[in-house]
Amino acid sequence: MAKVKLKSKSGAGKRFIKSAGGWKCKQSHARHILTKKSTKRKRQLRGVNLVNPSDVGHVNQMLPHA
Repeated sequence: MAKVKLKSKSGAGKRFIKSAGGWKCKQSHARHILTKKSTKRKRQLRGVNLVNPSDVGHVNQMLPHA
């Protein structure tokens, strides 16, 4: 019987990047309605974060070939 080809979730491929330290992702709440957020809060939302260890399994399932 033929093997089923594993596909990656296209949305996950756009959101997560594999790095040596784990999966990198953008911080949420940094895109719109920024006027009511303080400068400190917006500054801390910049950059990338690592995916929480409890969610790494889900990301690995969504991106099997990464």
